[in-house]
Amino acid sequence: MFKRPLNVAKPILFWRRLFAVMFSTSLLIPLDVVSQAAEAQVNDYCQLSATATQEKDNLRALAQKGDQEAQSNYRQLLEQHAQALRECRSRTWPQVQAIWLRLYPCDIQPGAIDEVMDRIVSRGYNQVFLEAFYDGQVLLPAASNPTVWPSVIRTPGSEKVDLLAQAIQKGRERGLKVYAWMFTTNFGYTYAQRQDRQGAIARNGKGQTSLYVVDNGSQVFIDPYNLQAKRDYYQLQQEVIRRRPDGVLFDYVRYPRQAGTDSIATKVTDLWLFTEATQQALFQRAQNYKGLDLIRRFLSKGYVTAGDIADVDKVYPNEGEPQWQGRTPGAVTAEKSLITANERQPLLQVELWQLAVAHAMQGILDFVALASYPAQQLGIPAGVVFFPEGNQSVGQGYDSRLQPWDRFPSNLEWHPMLYANCADSGCIVSQAQRVLSMAKPGTQVIPALAGKWGESISNRPPLEVQMQALRQLAPQLKGVSHFAYSWQYPEHDGDRKFCRVR
Repeated sequence: MFKRPLNVAKPILFWRRLFAVMFSTSLLIPLDVVSQAAEAQVNDYCQLSATATQEKDNLRALAQKGDQEAQSNYRQLLEQHAQALRECRSRTWPQVQAIWLRLYPCDIQPGAIDEVMDRIVSRGYNQVFLEAFYDGQVLLPAASNPTVWPSVIRTPGSEKVDLLAQAIQKGRERGLKVYAWMFTTNFGYTYAQRQDRQGAIARNGKGQTSLYVVDNGSQVFIDPYNLQAKRDYYQLQQEVIRRRPDGVLFDYVRYPRQAGTDSIATKVTDLWLFTEATQQALFQRAQNYKGLDLIRRFLSKGYVTAGDIADVDKVYPNEGEPQWQGRTPGAVTAEKSLITANERQPLLQVELWQLAVAHAMQGILDFVALASYPAQQLGIPAGVVFFPEGNQSVGQGYDSRLQPWDRFPSNLEWHPMLYANCADSGCIVSQAQRVLSMAKPGTQVIPALAGKWGESISNRPPLEVQMQALRQLAPQLKGVSHFAYSWQYPEHDGDRKFCRVR
């Protein structure tokens, strides 16, 4: 409850109202009518006018100081702005316009989240994608955080502050839907520091973890087949869902992105298959002993020779062709048995490589299914965030991220990150075309754009330009999101990020 200061807010409110009347178009127009007219002023992108935005800021400041009349007026104004936003978005493309948001420890200060959410509404957004798990931290209260990750808020005395629950509530008060945006297979640096979780961290055939192949040293990708990693993430997901967000988004649904020639995986040692759980799951895909033996040899050396194939034939003379999931060569006839090991080697080599890649990708798909289950059980929408190029093949190689987004189920929202950078919208449109061409009918595609209103940033055109190009390409799209709040309000984001909690 606000404590009312002694005879301070009333005079300020009086003079603010007096000046509002003096500068209105007619002294006969009541202030409430002036206020309603101001808040009804929205542009083509459902953004509130500067007048309406300033009025809200002023009332919020007075309300925070304890003025009860300002508090009442502020609540009324929030409802009016929420209604104006609903009406505008219902008649304006896209119907859903979302923004990506990260909160900081400083946001526990009174009024901080209110200001953030007010700005979001004023910019015409009706959804917020709020980071709930990122960089090895969770947006849960330290006093009730049963997960293996530390809380974002670790300020002494704030152990019970639940920023996630607060943000969901304050967003809804303003007519916003608030999604929990979460890293997925990237568990963060803090996870790698746990000695009891070393077996859960993904490794390639060079003995490396993602700490060695990602420049910033903060990304730690896990083995998606590891049971402990699954349990840890499932517990995290249950805690987030307990706050009842309006949806859940899964980001970093992939393997590490590498640079240079390593950006394309061309050999077995490039793949993240060298942990116990992943290998055991791979071996279980064999459907006879010949298949199992060749899979083991291929994984250990990165190839199989004609000699390997001949050896396997001798060890298991009663079996036909080597078999594993996805391979159906059929029974070996007398004529086929005349095919030499040398002649069979090239095809088996290619098929073993395809099996290894498919196995790595299936781990991602299985992990997404596990992660989205708690939300879907409660009817909460779930979505996947991905790069349109993350599933590309290049010759016999594959994008190192091995992100099989074209196989994500259509009952999940698809959030492709259209972040291509070519100074205009052409490359962004190309990315959108690729995703839409692969999406099954009924899939809800909600592209994410990177940019800023009214100006170019990082060689990307203004959001208006990107939005117009996207609408021209795909007017059937119902939603678009913008990365990120920090790009829209860099100064405010920086102040919150680096301030000292008082």
